[in-house]
Amino acid sequence: MKILVVGGAGYIGSHMVKKLAKAGNDVITLDNLSYGYRDAVKYGEFVEGDLGDDSVLDSIFKTGDIDAVMHFAGFIQVGESMKKPSMYYHNNVSNTLVLLDAMLRHEVKNFIFSSTAAIFGEPEYTPIDEKHIKQPINPYGHSKLMIEQALDDYDAAYGLRATCLRYFNAAGADPDGELGERHVPETHLIPLILQAASGRREDIKVFGDDYETNDGTCVRDYIHINDLCDAHLLALQKMMKDDQSARYNLGNGKGFSVKQVIDVAKEVSGNDFKVSIEPRRAGDPAVLVADASLAKQALNWQPEFAELKDIVQTAWNWETEFLAKQ
Repeated sequence: MKILVVGGAGYIGSHMVKKLAKAGNDVITLDNLSYGYRDAVKYGEFVEGDLGDDSVLDSIFKTGDIDAVMHFAGFIQVGESMKKPSMYYHNNVSNTLVLLDAMLRHEVKNFIFSSTAAIFGEPEYTPIDEKHIKQPINPYGHSKLMIEQALDDYDAAYGLRATCLRYFNAAGADPDGELGERHVPETHLIPLILQAASGRREDIKVFGDDYETNDGTCVRDYIHINDLCDAHLLALQKMMKDDQSARYNLGNGKGFSVKQVIDVAKEVSGNDFKVSIEPRRAGDPAVLVADASLAKQALNWQPEFAELKDIVQTAWNWETEFLAKQ
């Protein structure tokens, strides 16, 4: 297939580009490099440009024969979305609609959307399945849910098929060591902890140790980046075979606490580091764990990296490789 990957220079997008190319697909990456890295796009064609730019999109689609679009170019920081909601609604909603309309103009009817567990808001139960009520509590979650709702309407009116994949916590790095996580600023727990382990960061801050969990720290579901990309490819193949839209929650289906992640990081790295306990952050649920049974059944998908230690090990390999290049 010929696939346009929007946001393919970012963390998840770059791993997806590699996965698609290795599976024999023709890949075009579109990225404005506001958060991504040109050197992370190691396969296929690269176009520097914005998903909200009609002229750029038209020039790509006019090359012809694009079978599907995968969209990873959303802004993802919850805290930032609270302070800058306009930025999030403009990029995550308005620009995505520009992309969808360009697809319609050029009769491209297959879309994979990078969604999020943030659409569910405060969980009423865990693990969280696809039927869970959707009540996002921040602009980031609202912006993603708006697009999911728009995609339902685009399907009904225009026949645009879309699969929305709700991630819990993407983590880890390419096992080959070719790609990894490089957010600036970094907000994800595992790379933050490993930066403390490597000495790039003074300490790791734990926001709250008095939650109603086994050790008092928040529990989250971590899914390895390769497993996430496998699910995307399987979802695309199923959508195109069945000609039907779908929604799936993606996670390992088991939770690990912040303290457990810290302990595993110390074991994997062989280094001790300072841990600072801070007050709770507003809006942090005690437990967020996915029920991914629908994806496993419908897609015949099974995470390969089910153990936390294996996930952290790939991320540590990337961290040490990054330091070696400095």
